[in-house]
Formats: sequence, C-alpha cells, structure tokens
Amino acid sequence: MWKFDFSILTKDGQKVESVVIAAQDQDGAERKLKQMYRYCEIVRCTPKEDDGGGKMSSSVSVEDILTMISK
Repeated sequence: MWKFDFSILTKDGQKVESVVIAAQDQDGAERKLKQMYRYCEIVRCTPKEDDGGGKMSSSVSVEDILTMISK
C-alpha cells in the first residue's frame, strides 16, 4: 500500500498543503482525492511507501494506553 501526499488548489482557490491518501497506485489516490475535493487542481503529488508492512495502523490495547498514562 502506498501513501500519496497531495498539495491542491480547491475550486474556490484555497490552497491545501498536505492531503495524505492511501491507495494501491497514484490513479486510485487521485480518484479518492477528486471524490473529497471536487474540481480541485493538483499542484503536487509525492508518493511514499507505507512503513506498516501492509497495515494502515497498528492496534494498541487499553492496557498499553493505561501504562503510558500512568508513567
């Protein structure tokens, strides 16, 4: 899985610096981006390989969180 960091201009002209989208390829990421920001203009796209080994996020147990809080 890849992550793509986009910088875009919205249809109203607002610049959004960093929109990170996970997808199999850049076309898929652009399709997701266009669903969220219709009629946006892509200024920059930087691909990054996901470091999670295929997982998007790691799970944390309640006990781990409580241990971290109590320290």
